Amino acid sequence: MGDGEPRGRLKRRAAQLKSQTYALYLAYRHPGVPWYAKLFAACVVAYALSPIDLIPDFIPVLGYVDDLVIIPLGIALALKMIPADVMEECRAEAETSMGRGVPGAKVAAAVVVGIWLLLLALVVFLIVRAL
Repeated sequence: MGDGEPRGRLKRRAAQLKSQTYALYLAYRHPGVPWYAKLFAACVVAYALSPIDLIPDFIPVLGYVDDLVIIPLGIALALKMIPADVMEECRAEAETSMGRGVPGAKVAAAVVVGIWLLLLALVVFLIVRAL
């Protein structure tokens, strides 16, 4: 068993998660997806793209729990809520798009960061107002 094998599996798994996340984003925008599945998929995609984690990555071992458990679990739950035919269509579109690079990935990340900053500003405003 060579050193490259586990690393290769991890890289493939990371690429798979990236593709699934993008497919969920596409499913979120699909008209054939129920509203509750859209809401959940949007939350999973936003969390996956967010630079802020529930457990910061600098905490040994626990810091990667969200990357290794929470995001895949969220994706799995979202996939159960989305009709299979819609998800297959979105996966195919994601595969095609991923070959060309994810369109708007930087814009989506900027939007998520902007939302976090707005929430932080709101919290600071409420704290200052309460004092």
